[in-house]
Amino acid sequence: MLNNDQGSLPNIKLVVGLGNPQKNLLLTRHNVGYWYLDKLLEKFDSKLVEDKKLNSFWCKVEYKGDSIFLVKPSLFINDSGKSISSFIKYYKILPENILVIHDDIDLNVGDTRLKFGGGHGGHNGLRDIINHIGKNYWRLRIGVGHPGEKSLVHNYVLNNPSKNDNLEINISINESFENIDILLDGQFDKYTKILHTRE
Repeated sequence: MLNNDQGSLPNIKLVVGLGNPQKNLLLTRHNVGYWYLDKLLEKFDSKLVEDKKLNSFWCKVEYKGDSIFLVKPSLFINDSGKSISSFIKYYKILPENILVIHDDIDLNVGDTRLKFGGGHGGHNGLRDIINHIGKNYWRLRIGVGHPGEKSLVHNYVLNNPSKNDNLEINISINESFENIDILLDGQFDKYTKILHTRE
């Protein structure tokens, strides 16, 4: 098991919230990664700036004597890998130092899970990231539920959640965010246990 409690892996250097930058899509299920990153921006009292060369909105924040990049890809979510690849090549960041926050239809609304590596699970944003940088990066999976049929998934993630689902998603984001320092410190096992005991 990957464990950084004893410093066996570097801490998180780059946090990426997945979503679509178009204004009409900001409140959709596909944009929960953006929502989460907004909480980090609030925590660090920082704002993103657009860098067209890196296909990103980003900023650098100071955390416990080190720097962390906060990024929202400025391309469509299905091209997220292009943004991340441009960014990490320029700033020389390794995939295992990356945390990608994204919606997950395979998790119930209100569930949140931490995962390292693995496949894309049908998420086209993750698919593109894997195509560009490989699969060995951290993912914070925010459950948005499943519409029931595969043919309904596209429209489902590009629509706003119901009022009740929106409430549950935000509660799960807020609760997982309470211990965000543990995650940023690289204490991945400890953070995972906290997520499991929360439910």
